Amino acid sequence: MSDALRFVDITEDQLDAVMRVRARSFGVMAAGDREQWLKDARVFIQDGRYVGVADGDEVVAAARFWDFEQWWSGRPVRMAGVAGVVVAPEYRGRGVGSKLMRGVLQRAVDKGFPLTGLYPATTVIYRHLGYEFGGGRYRFSFPAADLRSLGGKEVAVRRAGPDDAERFLELAGQSHTRRRTSGPLVWPIKEVKEWLADEENFAYLAEDGFVVYNWSGSDLCVDELVAGSDATARALWATVGSGSSIASTVQAYISPDDPLHLLVEHEAYKDVQHQRWMLRLLDAPAAIAARGFAPDVAVEADLRIDDPDVPANTGDWHLSVADGVGRLTPTEASGDVLQLGPRGLAALYAGTPVATLQGAGLVSGRPAAELDTVFASATPYMLDYF
Repeated sequence: MSDALRFVDITEDQLDAVMRVRARSFGVMAAGDREQWLKDARVFIQDGRYVGVADGDEVVAAARFWDFEQWWSGRPVRMAGVAGVVVAPEYRGRGVGSKLMRGVLQRAVDKGFPLTGLYPATTVIYRHLGYEFGGGRYRFSFPAADLRSLGGKEVAVRRAGPDDAERFLELAGQSHTRRRTSGPLVWPIKEVKEWLADEENFAYLAEDGFVVYNWSGSDLCVDELVAGSDATARALWATVGSGSSIASTVQAYISPDDPLHLLVEHEAYKDVQHQRWMLRLLDAPAAIAARGFAPDVAVEADLRIDDPDVPANTGDWHLSVADGVGRLTPTEASGDVLQLGPRGLAALYAGTPVATLQGAGLVSGRPAAELDTVFASATPYMLDYF
């Protein structure tokens, strides 16, 4: 790797160069998407969340990260959502991607993010840097007529728009807290308003729920549906299914544990789409303190973490969980404690059973018996690709 390669903040006058590298990585951007990409890029630049690697004055790699919150067992945790990772073809296989991502990790640490997540184009580089699978994004397909027949006519439903953005966020938060959800993102309200203002999206609001959907070819596709009761769920799904005279199929981004699977008469079609996303802890004590835990289980356990890329995570720690709240404090561990690196820590945080982690060689030593129970939650899932 050339000594001239250096980690840099992307500037506005470098965006054309980034776009050229992006075209070689993802293909040429559609003309209609360019302006929105530039608009978003300027926001990332202003907040120091667009970074790259330059060879001399030439940008040869770049990445950005979103300022998200992500629900973990019913509590939102701040998360840096890494996106748009690109490396010029002639620089691949030379350590440029690792240099870029180590810079991303440090920048996210500096900005106070306890977690970072991403959708991997390849798992190799990200696992090398401490990421591990955290959950999935699932798209199920249902007969539209099944949804239309769900009823819920007693529930009042109205059209919604950008002025309802705060209510949408409030309803989603209430639902995720009640269900102790793990995985979904909390988008900035500006993005939610733009989502609801998009004329290609159809948004409807009930007293305790909402739905946003759109056309996907000849099918309808649900981006998100939140309901505080089965009656509201039936009403909102039936609203989508009312298009069954035109669309025979409704695609839906939902959890594998969503109540819809129990409401519909027939099971979802077999063509389930599943994209896996990866997670990494950047500040282990802060991530543990922010996460929700099973409210009726307590645990006291010592952990030994070895994290070469985020040294502040390295050391002996005492994990204490009680009444749904966790703490990770420095300690002087002794005996056969549970030992793990950043991949094992991320997977444990996401609820992967300890026996699975042992089988993969991601943890060693003796775990506390209650670890699986305190970290367990419904299947972690995301609705959004970023």
